[in-house]
Amino acid sequence: MPRIPHLLCICALVFACSGQAQEAPVEGAGAPPPSSALNAELFYQILLSELSLQSEDLRSSYGLMLNAARQAQDPALFERAIDIALRARDANAALTAAKAWQQAVPGSPDADRYLLQLFVGLNRLPEAIGPLQRSLARASASERGAAIVFASRFLTRASDKAGAAELLEKVLEKDLSSTSTGPLAWAMVGNLRLLADNKSAALAAAKKGMGLDPLSDELALLCINLLEVDFDLAQSLLLPYLAAKPQPEVHIAFIRKLIDLQRYPQALVEATALSRSQPEYPDAWLVKGSIEFQNQAFAASQASLIKYLSLVPVTEQSGEDAAAPLTPRGAVQAYLVLAQIAQKTNDLKQAQAYIERINSPQDAPRIQLRSAMILAQQGQLAKARALLHALPEKTPEEARSKFTAELQLLRDNQQEQAAYDLLTQALQRFPADAELSYELAISAEKLGRPDEMESVLRRLISSKPDYHAAYNALGYSLADRNKRLPEARELVETALKFSPDDPFIIDSLAWVEFRSGNLERSLALLQKAFASRPDPEIAAHLGEVLWTLNQRDQAISTWNQGLQLNRDNDTLKATILRLRGAL
Repeated sequence: MPRIPHLLCICALVFACSGQAQEAPVEGAGAPPPSSALNAELFYQILLSELSLQSEDLRSSYGLMLNAARQAQDPALFERAIDIALRARDANAALTAAKAWQQAVPGSPDADRYLLQLFVGLNRLPEAIGPLQRSLARASASERGAAIVFASRFLTRASDKAGAAELLEKVLEKDLSSTSTGPLAWAMVGNLRLLADNKSAALAAAKKGMGLDPLSDELALLCINLLEVDFDLAQSLLLPYLAAKPQPEVHIAFIRKLIDLQRYPQALVEATALSRSQPEYPDAWLVKGSIEFQNQAFAASQASLIKYLSLVPVTEQSGEDAAAPLTPRGAVQAYLVLAQIAQKTNDLKQAQAYIERINSPQDAPRIQLRSAMILAQQGQLAKARALLHALPEKTPEEARSKFTAELQLLRDNQQEQAAYDLLTQALQRFPADAELSYELAISAEKLGRPDEMESVLRRLISSKPDYHAAYNALGYSLADRNKRLPEARELVETALKFSPDDPFIIDSLAWVEFRSGNLERSLALLQKAFASRPDPEIAAHLGEVLWTLNQRDQAISTWNQGLQLNRDNDTLKATILRLRGAL
């Protein structure tokens, strides 16, 4: 019985290969249909090939099917031969069948598609020129752009990305100088060059393409990806595009890249501009509200996020309805941030109401964490921790998420010894986790164990030399304790090499300069850091440098800004009380 369905498939394949299907002749209806091209020998080969395939004799199955395909010159049989060869993991045999198909049916786009896949997969890129050129030649003027994108996407699969970029540039030689197809062609070439890590060549491609059309969406996206390579040059290429009315999807990609690069003030300016020019584009409000929240502009953030939710279709769940629609990803983020804002204003009922609007099982740890924080804010810390402990942990990732959620809960409630104990437990389960080791070091310092902190961070640096947060934390700790300042400077400068625009690392370097007596240099660095990321701890340091320089009014103004951001920041409160005597 199990073989019957497969034999029916065989019969269907054989019938398909016999030419156009013919209806059975009706008596008296005239002459019978013409004879099929399928003869008894060919039928037998196809059937034997399929039976050999069932018996796992893949070599015989392939040979019989390819021979039948050559006799019948039928595309379906060539494709079947390729399928059998791939099942046998014999790419060279599949390539032989694809070549035979292309020779038998020279204009077949499907044959060229298989050839292209196989040449790229076998890293025989020079041989891919033929099928690429034929594919492009078949495209009409209106289809040319799609054909260029098609060619580029195939070549991104090549292991030799540099060779793929060179090949694409060669087959698109005529397009690259065309005002109509050149911008797209240069964008595709630039993307492949960037994948090949040839950043200067990718920038050159973007520059040439923008010279043909500065308003190209594809080139704008390339320039956005190049911002982390050469920010000033890539942004200068983008300016004409941004000055026109850019596509909102491209503009939002630019804003998100700015956030990735920690250029928060510029990201907020762009998000505000997008929300004004495209007020019905939801993501503009979501990103704007998220940045405003990060800047602790809570009223503005709340307004932006409520506007976002008014623009997206969100079906709220009712009661314990398990069949309620899932909450969209953006709405999950908006509700969680709105809940945090409500917590900041002690409106805990509203905070919980926002949480209860979310139906997203994959976000359960984040949702439960927020509910736990609301409980803790009501003085029910033990119940809050129990809520997190109840979360499932079917995978190591889920277990780790539980640890990090509980850590945040403990930190927010100044339970540092409990946080340290939790991290010790977590590292027993995840001993190679760099982030957990880093957090353990921070806990050790908060508990007044600087030597232990230094030991943990040095082990982390030794095991993971590119973990820049460890260099920064150790360098800042030494500077804050006014110890081994040359070493502190070297550590922080190493961190800056990994993340040159990070405002917190810039703050650390400024603190090294302050401890070293370089007050003007420290002031300049802190002003840059605070402008990039308004933060209460940076405000504390900036105010102290201003105070030391006898710029007392500016110092008090800066501290007041910091207090508006977070009145509970320990560093800020301690600094003000130590220098001014009162908050």
